[in-house]
Amino acid sequence: MRDEEQARRTFWVLWVTVLAIKLVVAARLPLFVDEAFYWLEGQHLAAAYSDLPGLTAWLTRLGTVVGGNHAFAVRLPFVLIAALVPCLMVRIAAREFGARAGWLAGCFTLLLPLAGTLGVMALPDAAMALATLLCVDAGARLLRQVSPEVALELAVGLALGALCHYRFIAVIGVGFIALAMIEEGRRALRDVRVLVAIAFGASAWAPLVAWNLDNSDAGLRFQLVDRHPWAFHADAVWFIAVQALLVTPLLFAALAVAARRGLTSAAAPERYFALLGAGVVLGFFALGFFADTERVSFHWPLPGYLALLPLLPAVLWRWPRGWQVATAWLAGLGLVANLGYYLAVSQPGLRERNAAEKWYPSNFSGWEPLAQAVRARLATMPAGTRVVADNFKIGAELGFAMGDARIAVLDHPINHKHGRAPQLRLWGLQSAGRTDWGGQPVLLVVGATEIKYRDLLQRYHDLCTMAGPLPPPEVLNIDHGRQRFMLFAMDGSRVHGDCTTPAMAWVDTPVADARVGQRFHVDGWAFKDGVGLAGIEVTLDGQVVAQAQYGRVFQGLRNVWPQSSDPQHPNVGFSAEVILTPGTFSPGRHWLGLRLRGRDGSEETWAERPILVE
Repeated sequence: MRDEEQARRTFWVLWVTVLAIKLVVAARLPLFVDEAFYWLEGQHLAAAYSDLPGLTAWLTRLGTVVGGNHAFAVRLPFVLIAALVPCLMVRIAAREFGARAGWLAGCFTLLLPLAGTLGVMALPDAAMALATLLCVDAGARLLRQVSPEVALELAVGLALGALCHYRFIAVIGVGFIALAMIEEGRRALRDVRVLVAIAFGASAWAPLVAWNLDNSDAGLRFQLVDRHPWAFHADAVWFIAVQALLVTPLLFAALAVAARRGLTSAAAPERYFALLGAGVVLGFFALGFFADTERVSFHWPLPGYLALLPLLPAVLWRWPRGWQVATAWLAGLGLVANLGYYLAVSQPGLRERNAAEKWYPSNFSGWEPLAQAVRARLATMPAGTRVVADNFKIGAELGFAMGDARIAVLDHPINHKHGRAPQLRLWGLQSAGRTDWGGQPVLLVVGATEIKYRDLLQRYHDLCTMAGPLPPPEVLNIDHGRQRFMLFAMDGSRVHGDCTTPAMAWVDTPVADARVGQRFHVDGWAFKDGVGLAGIEVTLDGQVVAQAQYGRVFQGLRNVWPQSSDPQHPNVGFSAEVILTPGTFSPGRHWLGLRLRGRDGSEETWAERPILVE
C-alpha cells in the first residue's frame, strides 16, 4: 500500500469482507458451551455473576430481545462491537503517525487472527478489546494534553473494561505503570480530571466487588486461586511458539521489533505503546509458568498486541517489499484458517467424519440432536415432567435450544471446575436430586463424555445416590459416540433400591484406525453394575456383524473400579470373530461398535471407533 488512498480502500474492503464472513459464521456455528451459559446469565439479569462482570450477559440478552432466541442474535452485539475495534485503531495510529500509518494499522488489526475473529462467538473479548483501545487512545492523548474530552474517554474505557472481565486488571495495571514511567504521563496522572476518570472507572468494579462480598469471594477465589496451580511448570516455554503461530510468525516478529524500537524511542507516545503492549504480553508469558494450563488462555495477550499495532507501520516500511507482502499474506492466511475452522466445525457432516480426531470440537457438538431427543422423550412422558441436567453445560445448552432458562442442574465436578456452581445455587437451579423432586416425574439428561473415563463409574454411582435407582437409559451417540448422552425417564415410583448403572466397555483390539481384513478378531471387556450383561453384539457402521462370546476371565478391572457391583466379575471379557460377507462392506474406513444387552432387558450402543477394512 504505497499511498494513503490505496491504504484506505484496502482497509474498507477488508473490513466489509471480514464483517460479512463473521456474520455468516455467527449464524451457522452452534453455540459454544460458555456462550450458552452467558445466554443463561442474560436470562437472569444481575449486576455481576460468579464467573464474570455483567456486560457479556447483558449483551446476550440485548441480542435475543432484538433478534430472537437463536445463535446469530446472541452473537450480533459482539460482532458489531468487534467491528469498531479496527476503526478505532485507524484513528489512534493516524493521529500519532499519519493517515497512511492509520489505515495500515487498521488493516493489520483485521488480519491479526486473534483480533480478526473477535465477535464470532459471544465472549467478553470483543468488548474488552474495544475497552483496551479506548484506554490506549486516552493514554496517548494524555501525554500531550489533559482535557475533559480525553478524561471522559479514559473513564469510559476503564468502566467498559471493568464490566468485561477480571483480566482487564492487567491492562489497568500495566497502563498505569507505563504512564508512570514517562514524565508526561506522571504529569497527567496528577491532574484532577484524570483522577476523577480513574475513580469513575474504579467504581465500575463495584458490582463485582459487591457480588464477591455477598458470596464469600467465590468469583475472585475461582479466578485468582482455585483455577491456578500457583506452582512452577515449565510447559509455559511453549508460549512464544504458540503465540508466534497464532499471531503468524512474520507479524509476531514485526510486533516484537516494534516493541523494541518503541522502548528506546525518544517520543513519549511510542514509548507508551511499547511499554503497555510489551508489558501485557510479557506479563502473561511470566504468569503462564504458574497459572492455569487446562483451560484456553492463548487469547489473553491480545490487549498487548493491540497496544503495539500503532507502531507496526513504521517497522514494515523499513522492511523490503517482499517481506511486507509476505507478512500481510501470512497474516491473512492465519485469519482465513481461523475463520475456516469455525466454518468447518459448523458443518455436522465434517464433525462426524472427524469424530476420532484430537481436535474434535466437542463443546460445539450435539446440542440440537440432544434437544430433539429430549423433546421426543418428553412427548411420551406425563405432563409436568421436569427436565434435569447433570452438569451446567447440558443445562445451558438445553435451556437455549428449548427456550427454558430454568432447567435444574445436579452437582457436578465441572460446575466447580468452571466456576459456575455458585451461580447455579444463587439462581436456585442446583438440584439435590430426588429429595427435591419428590414423586414428580423427571427426565434426567446425563453427559457420559464430560468426565474422565476412569471417573465415569463413580459418577454413575453418585447419580444413584442423588437421583435414586437409574432406569435403563436411552443412549444418544453423537458423531459415533464422541459426544454421548443418556436420557433416564424416571416416573418417581422407585426412590430406593440397588444402583444399576449404564454399561462400561472397551475394545482392546482392533485399535483405532487399525487395518483389518474381511475376517478379524474383536476383543475387550464390558460390565454393567447392578445386573450384569446378557450378551454383546459387534457392529460395523451400525450393522450387527458378529455375536461376541461373553464371560471370559478378565482380571484387573476391580483394581481400577473397586466399587463395581457387576455380579459377573471377573468374567467380563469378550471376544468375537468377524467374518464380513463379500461385497457388504467396501474397502476403506468403517466404524466399529458394540451393542450391549443387560440382564434387565436394557440395550445400549457403545461409542464407535474407526477401522480400515482392506
